[in-house]
Amino acid sequence: MSAIKILARILTARVGPHIELAVETETGEVLKVLATEDQIDRLVDELEDILHSPTEPEDDGPPAAA
Repeated sequence: MSAIKILARILTARVGPHIELAVETETGEVLKVLATEDQIDRLVDELEDILHSPTEPEDDGPPAAA
């Protein structure tokens, strides 16, 4: 597995029946992938879930008991 890189920007374009995602890192590396509309819809749903969920607690010990 490759090292984690910092995201600089994401560009999108429609390419026939697909959507092209171009992900650029701070170092200028670009990864392009094609996705279906259904895949993009699921990605948006996942991102919305993450954005609307509580932030994770700092890793300074075990989680509190429920």
